[in-house]
Amino acid sequence: MSTRTLPLLFLNLGGEMLYILDQRLRAQSIPGEKARKDEWTDVDRKRVMNDIISAMFKKNFMEELFKPQDLYSKKALRTVYDRLAHTSIMRLNQASMDKLYDLMTMAFKYQVLLCPRPRDILLVTFNHLDAIKDFISDSPGILNQVDETFRQLIETYNCLSDGEFQLIRQTLLIFFQDMHIRVSIFLKDKVQNSNGRFVLPISGPVPWGTEVPGLIRIFNHKGVEVKRAEFTTAGNYVTPQREGSFELYGDRVLKLGTNMYSVTRPVETHMSGSSKKLASQAKENIVPNPLAKEELNFLARLLGGLDIQKPAGGETGFRLNLFTTDEEEEQAAQTRPEELSYKVINIEAMQEPGRRAELSRILGELEVAEPRPGSAEKGEDLLALMDGL
Repeated sequence: MSTRTLPLLFLNLGGEMLYILDQRLRAQSIPGEKARKDEWTDVDRKRVMNDIISAMFKKNFMEELFKPQDLYSKKALRTVYDRLAHTSIMRLNQASMDKLYDLMTMAFKYQVLLCPRPRDILLVTFNHLDAIKDFISDSPGILNQVDETFRQLIETYNCLSDGEFQLIRQTLLIFFQDMHIRVSIFLKDKVQNSNGRFVLPISGPVPWGTEVPGLIRIFNHKGVEVKRAEFTTAGNYVTPQREGSFELYGDRVLKLGTNMYSVTRPVETHMSGSSKKLASQAKENIVPNPLAKEELNFLARLLGGLDIQKPAGGETGFRLNLFTTDEEEEQAAQTRPEELSYKVINIEAMQEPGRRAELSRILGELEVAEPRPGSAEKGEDLLALMDGL
């Protein structure tokens, strides 16, 4: 397991979260001069994106994230994203947050699987950060935060060997190995099967620095080529024209990690049969986890660096629903296996009452009151905001 995987996992999943939110908020926005008080405007969208990105790239948060450390549980990481979403005025219910997290994780899993070389995971990360910079192009202070993280990525990862990147890729695939959520975009593009597993292409560009398959060279004991033989391949392979840029600015060449939601189309998620079966058989491990103490420290440090934004004045916050109706959301919450929900994190504090109290305080701040049913504040009427997801 690589101790350098966590920053790449966090930044790429965060990028996918921002893609989804931006696309749906943009589709819902109404010109400011025509909008009523309870309707969404482009100004509100930018405010939400700025709040989340600013919190995501806080200096002390990034410092903790980039420290060499093992990956932690899916539930622990999911809690961090819940906290991130609530640093803005948005409010997501449990079922909607679960659905958002499913979309994030399956998108990045697909990107990791399709990376031509393990090192190209860094290019995928750069694609996400390039897009994030576009979101906040008119906010120079936040842009500087993202650029600082960019430089930290370059300094930390550009010097790593191919073997170290292979270990990072393996660590990511182990993290994703039991996740088989079906996503409509992937199903329609025929890159995902009905069981939730991805279809890997057998054609296209080969990794940079390699040759198109179809030729066998035979060498003698002196290293001199003495014979060649050709064979036919099943795929249609091509040589890439150039390598993607690993610098702060440049053409990444690789398209993995760019915004697949830029073309509007509905996105749905469904658990595959194998995932449901796995969930029904899974049980929480009641034996104390020897890594629980470290995980507790990790959460206390990372969550402590993020602040939940309290709605100002009479605002109640935007209530976002990733489902078409409230009934659909309630049904999803009831039918989702408990093992696949991330509502509760069980951490054994290993007899450290001080640290346990600190985590209790931090997690307590995650509880955000639902907007009052009778309120007419902005965001109450956004049930269809993510109706395509």
